[in-house]
Amino acid sequence: MGWISWLCPGINLKRWLLLFAVGVLLCALGLALFFNYQLMGKAEELLFQMTYLTTGRYSNGLIMTMGVGFLIVGFVIMVYGTRRLISSVVSVVVPDKNGSLMETIFMQRKLTRGPAITVVGGGTGLSTLLRGMKYITNNCTAVVTTADDGGSSGRLRKELGIIPPGDLRNCLTALADREPLMERLMQYRFQGDSPLAGHCFGNLFIAAMAQAEGGMEAGLNATSQILKVRGRVIPSTLEDIRLQARMTDGSIVTGESEIPKVRKHIKKMMMLPADAQAANGAIDAILNADVLIFGPGSLYTSVIPNLLVEGIRDAVVRSNAIKIYICNVMTQPGETDGYGAYDHVQALVDHVGTQFLDYAIVNSQDVTSEQLRQYDAEGSRPITPDIDKIRSLGITVVPARLISKDDLVRHDPRKLARVLIALIYRLRLFGRGMQFFDYFFMRAGMKKLYQQK
Repeated sequence: MGWISWLCPGINLKRWLLLFAVGVLLCALGLALFFNYQLMGKAEELLFQMTYLTTGRYSNGLIMTMGVGFLIVGFVIMVYGTRRLISSVVSVVVPDKNGSLMETIFMQRKLTRGPAITVVGGGTGLSTLLRGMKYITNNCTAVVTTADDGGSSGRLRKELGIIPPGDLRNCLTALADREPLMERLMQYRFQGDSPLAGHCFGNLFIAAMAQAEGGMEAGLNATSQILKVRGRVIPSTLEDIRLQARMTDGSIVTGESEIPKVRKHIKKMMMLPADAQAANGAIDAILNADVLIFGPGSLYTSVIPNLLVEGIRDAVVRSNAIKIYICNVMTQPGETDGYGAYDHVQALVDHVGTQFLDYAIVNSQDVTSEQLRQYDAEGSRPITPDIDKIRSLGITVVPARLISKDDLVRHDPRKLARVLIALIYRLRLFGRGMQFFDYFFMRAGMKKLYQQK
């Protein structure tokens, strides 16, 4: 990005540099008046003598050239000194920041003034998306489902009577401006035969913070401060809820972890209690968003459960935000067997009760035969993009190559964030500032995404 970042409106530097330059000029003028021009006169006389001895004649042009030279040298020294002063202060206050000073300031200003993005979902798909979102904006809110009843989260839910912290932990870690050691610590899972075996340290940490702070919301806020989270993570509800699925054969299965096991086709999702209230801030985050993103993640057990919470479904419909659905790349056994992208979209629309989406991002990249072999045993298949069928619903389809290069077939957070950056850039949602400079912000964001491991 280089020198162009100095020209960006709203970074609050140029005005102060100009004020500093005016101050220097006033000081110079004051010194000249204080010495009653005597010092300046002697300096001018000395320059004339040097000019005469060098060229054999007096020359006002040469004097003016020397004056301009002194002015340029003084300006360069002033800028260099100011830059070094700011760098010295920044290196003490924020010692871990890498890259040029102006790039850091430019990116931070644009991130702070970035669009308000609210992501609704849960599971590993949501945390995958959030890893790229922090390079788009600092105003990101994750509204996370709290229906998990398996693993470490399920045990803590039963033993401590708290909402399951697993998905909340993944989202906090994904949005955190943290050291790699802190990430490994939050994701560490205890081994062996002790009572702690199977528990994730991050889950225990969030549970401890919730009890120490007097509630899960306060505990999440405290954890966010410790991890320096870029944004907010809000549970969709603080109540103890359980998911129910009515199957196409009329049977009802209860429990988030039990629903995929029966391997039947889901007709409708329900929640117990049906009148569970949304957590403080969840509805406001949806109503005040510039962009609402649904998914990726398990359609019936991660994304749709949020829409079953009292008030959230109505807020989604009433919100003026641009609404985007990110479709999964593979079907999920026991939930979306045989589904294409159109079926995912239609299930969302059916549970909300009206067509509410503006965009659908679907994968158009082929899955290799080597990758597919890993999924043959469980019956998971690539999801067809169904572009024309989705367009028939009045939704703009954004096809993109989204699969990671890993052995597992899943979204690449860098590719997904690039698609979102490009879409948000086209919609001109970066806030105040010229679109010309938003282009450089977009390029810098993509550069950081490629550097991420």
